[in-house]
Amino acid sequence: MLENREVVDSEYINETMDRLKIYGSVVKGCNFSGSTFTDADLLDVHFMDCDLSNVNFSKASIHRVEFTNCKLVGSGFDKCSIKNLLFKDSILNLAVLSEDKLENTLFENCRMGSIDFYDCKMKKVVYDGCDLNEARFVDTPLKGIDISTSHFNTFDIKREDLEGCIVSSAQLLQFASMLGLVVKD
Repeated sequence: MLENREVVDSEYINETMDRLKIYGSVVKGCNFSGSTFTDADLLDVHFMDCDLSNVNFSKASIHRVEFTNCKLVGSGFDKCSIKNLLFKDSILNLAVLSEDKLENTLFENCRMGSIDFYDCKMKKVVYDGCDLNEARFVDTPLKGIDISTSHFNTFDIKREDLEGCIVSSAQLLQFASMLGLVVKD
């Protein structure tokens, strides 16, 4: 358990840290790649310039946490409770979020290529200036979710899960094309 601490330039590669508890702390320049954070409780934590690639966050509680300039390539968030979370200038390519509840979450200027969302519940989630190319949203409704400032070439989602999503006019044309519509001016 860490509380009100600053952890700087440490390595915890391929470590098992089940039931890890971090409260009110700053974690900067650390490498946790390949580690397991099952059942972690993260509250009021700021991760800065960290490598969290392939970290297993299964069943974690992640509240009021910021990931700034972090690498989370291939990380897994399975059955997590996520509230008031900020991912800023981070790389989440190939990450998997499965059966998560995301509330008040902002993805800002993140690279999220080939990210997978499976059966997630989203409330007040914004994707601001993100790369969502080849993102997959399976059984994850985007009603009320704003992706209008993000970009992608391909995007995988069922039509019914796209209903009510906030998109730009350029994205509207992309989705129309994906639905097999021919747009004529």
